[in-house]
Amino acid sequence: MAAPRILTMQFLAAIAFISGIIRSGASDPPLTLDYYASSCPNVLEIIRQEMEHEVLSDPHNAALVLRLHFHDCFVQGCDGSVLLDDTVMLRGEKTASPNINSLKGFEIIDRIKSKVESQCPGIVSCADILTIAARDAVILVGGPYWDVPVGRKDSRSASYELANTNIPTPNQGLISIIYKFLNLGLSVTDTVALSGAHTIGVARCENFRARIYGDYELTSGGSPLSEVHLSQLKSKCPAAGGGDNNTAPLDYETPNTFDNSYYHLLLNGEGLLNSDQELYSSALALQTKQLVEQYALDVAAFFQQFSVSMVKMGNLTNPDSFLNGEVRKSCRFINA
Repeated sequence: MAAPRILTMQFLAAIAFISGIIRSGASDPPLTLDYYASSCPNVLEIIRQEMEHEVLSDPHNAALVLRLHFHDCFVQGCDGSVLLDDTVMLRGEKTASPNINSLKGFEIIDRIKSKVESQCPGIVSCADILTIAARDAVILVGGPYWDVPVGRKDSRSASYELANTNIPTPNQGLISIIYKFLNLGLSVTDTVALSGAHTIGVARCENFRARIYGDYELTSGGSPLSEVHLSQLKSKCPAAGGGDNNTAPLDYETPNTFDNSYYHLLLNGEGLLNSDQELYSSALALQTKQLVEQYALDVAAFFQQFSVSMVKMGNLTNPDSFLNGEVRKSCRFINA
């Protein structure tokens, strides 16, 4: 077993080295905490109040906004490109394979943007609104606070192609998942911590069918409780097809609370998505397994690292948008 482990560590080190070369040539435009201090001093309060209303009306809205932010940042950086609708002149990212039938909550950002525009017209970008709203979403369901650097511009482009290649998918193996994070300059530690966002939200049957009819019983050890849960999942998601849009919570223990229960499920072999369970059960899960165990035992450690990793991901900017970007009037369309 020693040789495969050595090769795996060498492979991951090589990926990290290459990723560092890719990222080192770019100097991300600076973001600051006080960017709107004089131009829109109440922006944080406006967004917080709107998100509070949205999450109180439906706690699941927190996960919707958080997922939008993730899918935005993985394509061209956090530039609001995920919010763009298709037009005759522009193909957006909403119909890309990882996004179609999966991403929701766009109207939440529309409502927040409308409120912000009413007080600070043409000042606050949709990219910043989404980044701040994602932070507030986490807080409102019990998660940690972190400061959000701001000053992003909205892109005038989107990439359907990058949305299909950059965003991790539910049935991918561990190496593929880690590579997609490393390619953005996010470490293995960031990968495990940010995956903890799956402590809230749901997945579609289409995305967990292979898992529950695959190795779920093997990884969970067939305990009575896991067997009951597996039976419930199979009743929602038939093996023969159908019910593709039926959903199940990613964390069935505390689905609307941001905590470390997700990692407990991985320890029990009950991760709903293959990409989640791979962090613990893959034969290649060396560093990731240790991190899963750490965050399962220490919620404070998880919260601290999640906050750090969210800032790091949120700082993935699109340099082109700082040169050619804008503050959109509507988050769904570039300005005329």
